[in-house]
Amino acid sequence: MMENLTLKKIRSLLDERKISALELLDFYLKNIKEKNEELNVFLEVFEKDALEQAKLADQILEKGESAPLLGIPIAIKDNILIKGKTASAASKILQNYKAVYNATVVDKLTKQGAVFVGRTNMDEFAMGGSTENSAFGVTKNPHDTTRVSGGSSGGSAAAVAAEMVPASLGTDTGGSVRQPSSFCGVVGLKPTYGRVSRYGIIALGSSLDQVGPIAKTVEDVEILYDVIKGKDTNDQTTIDNKELDDTVKIIGVPKGILDSGVSEEVKNNFNKTITSLSDEGFNVVEVDLPHLKFALNAYYIIMPAEASANLARFDGMRYSVRAGNGEYKEIMSETRKLFGEEVKRRILIGTFVLSSGYVDAYYYKAVALRNKIKEEFNSAFENVDVILTPTAPETAFKIGEKSDPVTMYAADLFTVPANIAGSPALSVPSGISDSGLPFGVQIIAPHYGERKLFSLGKNIEKFR
Repeated sequence: MMENLTLKKIRSLLDERKISALELLDFYLKNIKEKNEELNVFLEVFEKDALEQAKLADQILEKGESAPLLGIPIAIKDNILIKGKTASAASKILQNYKAVYNATVVDKLTKQGAVFVGRTNMDEFAMGGSTENSAFGVTKNPHDTTRVSGGSSGGSAAAVAAEMVPASLGTDTGGSVRQPSSFCGVVGLKPTYGRVSRYGIIALGSSLDQVGPIAKTVEDVEILYDVIKGKDTNDQTTIDNKELDDTVKIIGVPKGILDSGVSEEVKNNFNKTITSLSDEGFNVVEVDLPHLKFALNAYYIIMPAEASANLARFDGMRYSVRAGNGEYKEIMSETRKLFGEEVKRRILIGTFVLSSGYVDAYYYKAVALRNKIKEEFNSAFENVDVILTPTAPETAFKIGEKSDPVTMYAADLFTVPANIAGSPALSVPSGISDSGLPFGVQIIAPHYGERKLFSLGKNIEKFR
């Protein structure tokens, strides 16, 4: 009865009292106990708190009252603060840190009655595309445990795919909600930059980060999005609830998007999706985005630069574990040895591109390129309603397969541009490979165009 439940179906079952919130929670907790040892999805399960929240939800439901997420279990990525709970960002340097306040998105979910099941695994400080960079072990793909779940929100995507929760929250800096959603066969949204508050999120790249929902269907993602969106006085980058309509008639496909670095099976799946959309009456046209191919280059300068600034606070004095017993410099040095290799690599790159003599040659040029890419997207959206690409250049790869950082970074080929442009983007499952691995396609819309994503995404779901 409870397998493959959507948020909409759960809401109906709970409101009609066909199941209780406690029974629902028990179903998911049993799945977690059965699967988590192998998959390594949850770093911590809040069983006691979740049971109390579910009991309270049942009391409210008995009174005939309801709310969009009342009694529904939700998983939270380990870089999103929940007061009194550990938020380690999957790093040894924060393994003992307990949040002293709630992230705004957590407050919003709480007001709607969500039940917080636990915190999910991720790449350390959200730096990675495979969840192999976690200090607490890799999260395995529920479709094939020899393969990665994607990253950096790999735990959040795998939790939904493995029936451990019906929905979750992740964060997306360069594809970290969309790529693992594609790898795990679920739906993931990166909202317009500023649409969802970043208050209470452990920052990676402050001009790129966005909180995004992950669920089984586009409709479920839309339900979560409507709960967490909105202006927040604690985050001055948030914006008012301006929204475009959901009209999608013309779909743009970037010229040369499949020319290099894309597997044949991904190409075939993407072309099949385009054919299906054309058959449904959508007008699919080619769009020219000449600087799109440089988005990855700009991203891997801007993101490390912002990361190096954001992670400077973890010095053993203000935040984090404190290592060493000497003077400040020794404490800082010993403490920062606790960072993982990928985090150290990106801090070094970021510090280098911001250093005297190089900031003009690298960082400022990357910012100028970013502005050019934004302009090209804005120009393209004057002629098309949305832009369609594959979500990732390949299906989920094997654990340990991409030991070369440059090869790993190339996996962000299609997802990074939306973060660079600040545009909303949605990954929707688009089929299964011959080896049983999910495909995903990505829809990118103009700023404030989330409704366009949901509209087209629901059409693509019909082709599965």
